[in-house]
Amino acid sequence: MTSKKSVKKIAHHTPCPVKLFTGMISSDTSLLEELKEKLQNLFGPTDLESPVWKWEHTDYYSKEMGSGLKRKFVFFEILINPETISEIKLKTIELEKKYLNENGGRRINLDPGYLDSSKVVLVSTKDYSHRIYLGKGIYGEVTLIYSGKSYQVLPYTYPDFRTQEYFELFKKARELYKAR
Repeated sequence: MTSKKSVKKIAHHTPCPVKLFTGMISSDTSLLEELKEKLQNLFGPTDLESPVWKWEHTDYYSKEMGSGLKRKFVFFEILINPETISEIKLKTIELEKKYLNENGGRRINLDPGYLDSSKVVLVSTKDYSHRIYLGKGIYGEVTLIYSGKSYQVLPYTYPDFRTQEYFELFKKARELYKAR
């Protein structure tokens, strides 16, 4: 049994702010633009966005969302405290629920995450061996690490996050982050 005198007070350090982004997947490109505006209303102006890319890396969403899926990323100008990412994920889930198809499936998938100078973090409602619980039913994972002047993948990094296009996009976002 420890006495109160022997328990050291743990110093609390405020984490450095991070750059918020959201990945969007949908077969409807007009929906990508519409949701970009709604995300800006929630999280502020964007300072970088990707082109609309074909998303053919897996068939994970095809049953729910159909074929011909497209991917777009938007990066937000205002930096956030990383501990708010669970709340942000919950807000994007609520937004997704406003855009369901006739079968009750999503017409758009919104995946928020953040980056700092050393890593890209994604969040999910699904637990897995490499994810840590952040609270409120949300799990986080480091998807890419920045080392040696480029991003490096990890064994569980999603196939699309292993592409040169993503590396280049996230390098641009990282430069914007470092300039802040």
